[in-house]
Amino acid sequence: MQFSEMLKPENVRIVQSIDTWQNAIRLACAPLEEGGYVEPCYADNIIAATEKMGPYYVLTEDVALVHGRPEDGVIKQQFAVTLLREPIKFSEDSFEVRLLVTLAAQDANSHIDAMRVLAGIFCDQDKINEIVALDTPQQVYDAFVAAASEQ
Repeated sequence: MQFSEMLKPENVRIVQSIDTWQNAIRLACAPLEEGGYVEPCYADNIIAATEKMGPYYVLTEDVALVHGRPEDGVIKQQFAVTLLREPIKFSEDSFEVRLLVTLAAQDANSHIDAMRVLAGIFCDQDKINEIVALDTPQQVYDAFVAAASEQ
């Protein structure tokens, strides 16, 4: 599946701040729920897994790849991107996060190419800094699509 099919412009949001990490998960999952890609329980299942295992999806400074298992409520494969102007911590000792990429994966393999694109972004602090400084959801979407075309 092409990266541009896995991230729709309407699934990109920019928010000033959020009060709790639980609400950050709900906010990050909201575009996927609204678009019919995940069931309403998806965010709750990720929150429950976080309470059990810690914030397994916080990858680096600024970046979280929010995801659950396919059986946690995934209907159709898709990404959402939420940019927080004010960072949030998912635990006392976690990195501060401003860029939440939410993945709804239907199985273990079909999203691998898209994950390669994300890995290229997540490993490049300059690219992350560039993305978190963008002004509009469309600019954020365009930056992800441009990164995909560079791969």
